[in-house]
Amino acid sequence: MMTTEFLPFALPDIGEEEITEVLDSLKSGWLTTGPKTKRFEKEFAEFIGNDVEAIAVNSATSGLHLALEALGIGAGDEVITTTYTFTATAEVIRYLGANPIFVDIDPHTLNIDPTKIEEVITPRTKAIVPVHFGGLAAEMNPILDIAGKYNLKVVEDAAHAIPTTYRGELIGSLKSDVTVYSFYATKPIATGEGGMLVTRHPEIAQRCRVMRLHGISRDAFDRYTSTKPNWHYEVIAPGFKDNMTDLAASLGIHQLKKAWIFQQQRAKIATFYDEHLRDLPLILPPKAQAGDTHSWHLYVIRLDDTAKVSRNTFIEEMAAKGIGCSVHYIPLHLHPYWRDTYNLRPEDFPVALSTYECVVSLPIYTRMTLEDQENTMTAVKEILIR
Repeated sequence: MMTTEFLPFALPDIGEEEITEVLDSLKSGWLTTGPKTKRFEKEFAEFIGNDVEAIAVNSATSGLHLALEALGIGAGDEVITTTYTFTATAEVIRYLGANPIFVDIDPHTLNIDPTKIEEVITPRTKAIVPVHFGGLAAEMNPILDIAGKYNLKVVEDAAHAIPTTYRGELIGSLKSDVTVYSFYATKPIATGEGGMLVTRHPEIAQRCRVMRLHGISRDAFDRYTSTKPNWHYEVIAPGFKDNMTDLAASLGIHQLKKAWIFQQQRAKIATFYDEHLRDLPLILPPKAQAGDTHSWHLYVIRLDDTAKVSRNTFIEEMAAKGIGCSVHYIPLHLHPYWRDTYNLRPEDFPVALSTYECVVSLPIYTRMTLEDQENTMTAVKEILIR
């Protein structure tokens, strides 16, 4: 099978509502952090519930950095996380002079393995950063129990996980200290670049707001919209430049309204894929537990030992048939920086290594037509049935 047009791995789903809102912001004259950002924050906090505060940022990377800084992570501290993630999860730890301590993943869920966490805790350990891989919730109860036992902070990397639930509760509403989402162009809801940090702790929220914009004691929005002279501000910390623009928030306001609809559409594609792939030489993606929601940001298959092609060849042949695929992830301990800095070996995390060697992420996004889905399945079958 050869399609006439190439099907990309991912595309955002932007409608007229988002376009109209962006135009309204352009016409308003307020382009940077302003009223649309505040509205997005308010509506996002209401979406998550449990009395969280929401702080809009320019990326999930910024959100994770702000969260760890607000929690007091600093030079020489250790933060436990998974090796099976994008580098941003770990790089923010290094921003603060702390060290990521990697652990392996559960062979079924591909999320951090809670049974591996306790054995790497030392007196320098200050926090745990679980990642909800592909939109499937990590096993949070044992992680939170370990954190409580050792007085550790928990920051959830929920870049893939809206709207994901765990034990019936939305990710972001659990008892962790901070949760951070991504709105990058390929994510479940998209603002191009952007993210959101949510927390139930007012002191963390306040620190993140100050550090989000140069360590200034007051938002520029408040100063510039006042009807009375209101120019004075104070720099109270050496902050960062992590604020979201109103243009991005204009997209986010309407993307958020569609979050559950988008999830249902991706879940329907995942079910379609499952039905077509179940008899092929591969392992299907793990499902959410009964009663819970998988965001289906990613649909990750694993080629098994009986497949007659390698993972790399599979991706090449899919591309030749006009279907874009990807790999999530190259484990961090295989990358030169992390490998050499921490003297890591491929075999140090055997589950992550063996998983990486056989995974393929198939396209799964709301703009895919039924024909796109059928073409994808036809291509997979033509490659694997030989």
